[in-house]
Amino acid sequence: MLIAGIDSSTQSCKVVVRDLETGAVVRVGRAQHPAGTEVDPERWWDALQESVRDAGGLDDVAAVSVAGQQHGMVVLNARGEVIRPALLWNDTRSAAAAQELIDEFGAAELARRTGSVPVASFTATKLRWLRDAEPDHAAQVAAVALPHDWLTWRLRGFGPQNPRLDELVTDRSDASGTSYWNPTIGDYDRELLVAALGHDAVLPRVLGPAERAGVTTAGTVVGAGAGDNAGAALGLGCGPGDAVVSIGTSGTVFAVTATPVRDESGTVAGFADASGAFLPLVATLNAARVLDSIAGLLDVDHETLGALALTAAPGASGVVLQPYFEGERTPNLPRATATFFGLTLGSTTRPAIARAAIEGMLCGLADGLDAVRGLGVDARRILLIGGAAQNEAVGSIASQVFDVDVVIPEPGEYVAAGAAVQAGWALTGERPGWPIDVVSSPTGAYAPVIREQYVARAVAS
Repeated sequence: MLIAGIDSSTQSCKVVVRDLETGAVVRVGRAQHPAGTEVDPERWWDALQESVRDAGGLDDVAAVSVAGQQHGMVVLNARGEVIRPALLWNDTRSAAAAQELIDEFGAAELARRTGSVPVASFTATKLRWLRDAEPDHAAQVAAVALPHDWLTWRLRGFGPQNPRLDELVTDRSDASGTSYWNPTIGDYDRELLVAALGHDAVLPRVLGPAERAGVTTAGTVVGAGAGDNAGAALGLGCGPGDAVVSIGTSGTVFAVTATPVRDESGTVAGFADASGAFLPLVATLNAARVLDSIAGLLDVDHETLGALALTAAPGASGVVLQPYFEGERTPNLPRATATFFGLTLGSTTRPAIARAAIEGMLCGLADGLDAVRGLGVDARRILLIGGAAQNEAVGSIASQVFDVDVVIPEPGEYVAAGAAVQAGWALTGERPGWPIDVVSSPTGAYAPVIREQYVARAVAS
């Protein structure tokens, strides 16, 4: 029997069809998403349909589920039409709106009520921005959805031609990233929604991990869906003592915990996961594209960038890159820019710059791991995933930056794998358990100098 998981990420849509019993990948499909920090959701729908065709269709698939990028604001009018392009998680124009909500309610109170302190990434802040910057659009909002909610709705045959707003559904993991849902009690906080948008609106019904959203127009069972990081945790089968470091468009550090986590500082988001547990998470805006930028600067490909980096010693001769090319979410510095420190006539070499790029990217993630562990989360092993994790230098340097064991699972579409787990769960009522192969365990010796000089530069700046 076949099932399918869909990953509608920032950059692309991937469809992975798997065998339900073994988890073996049978076929895949892919389509690109447009660039930018705001996107017409119809482009996601077009990409989903294209990637389904590329994967050979879903006619022989018994169940499907959609995982997607978190936080994106999809606003619908009463006719089920998208009012304006969706603001994505990496759109920082709502930074001032986030601070307004914190000033109005208090960071501690928001952490208590939603598990997190809002930043520009979160949906509530984007709704507040809409209320103030585009009041005519805000007044039309009849329903608010997230990317995977909206795609699940469309898969089930709803939309402008069948505008059943009451059929919108989501899951715990994505709802917990809105800043108006309480993961501890499992309910929306309507006061916070109204404070953000200016009025109440239809919100998706929150489904349990094994609950069915419905069926497609062809009768295929549709699972609840998930946020992308929760999907990856589910696809990796994360257990106690595991922390995941994912290096994609954004960088994330997260772990699955049995109890909720609250961080009044706002560094750690107290999200829910896709299995019924919780997912404390730290996110950085600057991850793999840091390496894209420096590879372009040095006019090399990623493999050569890594080879250059490995010819330099840990600490990159004192060169430090604070890699805030796109502002930053953790720490919350939406208007920050990137800075090189420690450049001298002797240290300004291609190997030092290449190594500083990888070290800087990883140090931001190591700070995130420290923040998660500081809230009592046990982390004895790091699962390093994402496209950049396959670069030998990234894995090797990670084992020197992090003070716990690093393992690199077999490359795979783990967000789509998590969505496929959901699909199987919704179909059979039992959570599939598929093995994950580890392809390498980098053995570089922990080198404290890397983080010591990174922290020193951060404090000085």
